Amino acid sequence: MNARHSIADLPDFDMAEHLRTAEDIAHYLTLVLEDNDPAELSHALGVIARARGMTEVARAAGLTREALYKALRADAHPRFDTIARVCAALGVKLLAQPAGR
Repeated sequence: MNARHSIADLPDFDMAEHLRTAEDIAHYLTLVLEDNDPAELSHALGVIARARGMTEVARAAGLTREALYKALRADAHPRFDTIARVCAALGVKLLAQPAGR
């Protein structure tokens, strides 16, 4: 039998639920960085911060919780120092490597 399913019947996917270890987070962030999309980077850092706890990440980054949410919206354009502070609070660092041909 071919059962038909509506998209509305599918469970919601939340990436934050799958970021359990530092390795999971680093792998996810690496994949996002490969896309060279600043909006996606902001969004991904927000997802990772939710996985770790927004209040704790905001405190460790020296930001208010509201400022962290605002900085990591998909349509936000956070300054590099904000991204660096959030990365430090998350326990990850951005690395440069030669671009492939």
